Amino acid sequence: MHVDETGIPGTYRVLPERLSDERGHFYEAAKHSVLTERTGLPFAVRQVNNSVSDKGVLRGVHCNDVPDGASKLVTCVRGSMLDVMVDLRVGSPTFGRHEVTRMSAEDGIALYLPGSIGHAFLALEDGTCVNYLLSTEYVPGAMVDLDALDPELALPWDLTGPPVRSAKDTAAPSLAEVVASGRLPHYSPPPPARPRS
Repeated sequence: MHVDETGIPGTYRVLPERLSDERGHFYEAAKHSVLTERTGLPFAVRQVNNSVSDKGVLRGVHCNDVPDGASKLVTCVRGSMLDVMVDLRVGSPTFGRHEVTRMSAEDGIALYLPGSIGHAFLALEDGTCVNYLLSTEYVPGAMVDLDALDPELALPWDLTGPPVRSAKDTAAPSLAEVVASGRLPHYSPPPPARPRS
């Protein structure tokens, strides 16, 4: 697998090497030794979550307010999605910057992000299933939500109409309100990315 840092320091795009034959295909979706070596961060799975969404469902933006808490590896295992990561670390040189990745069950792309990075996605097909491998167990109250449609964030959703959102996500505050609350994590530089060998 190839593990490449994105434009947001400490976040990575994981591209698997696919083996195909008459039965279909196989690939390693996550490998502890490769992720740890490439990112410089240990990653052990403590919780696994799945979400299933119909086309037009927009989930997020969600961010863990504890630095380095709940790092996750996100993979689309059915359907397709538009995934957005947002740097919400106060003091980061890329604060407010976002990275967009189209992901599908067919391409097997995964994203590795620390808990201090905001995450959201738009389902592009009915029945889109997303798998999350989490490095910590979920802690109620440790999540900061932001309005994914906040004009200040200017996230590039591919919308043909209003998205379907939960009441919680619809009521989420703007970036300015969350910054004022003091709940966003502070930036600490990630270990340098290690080049592929």
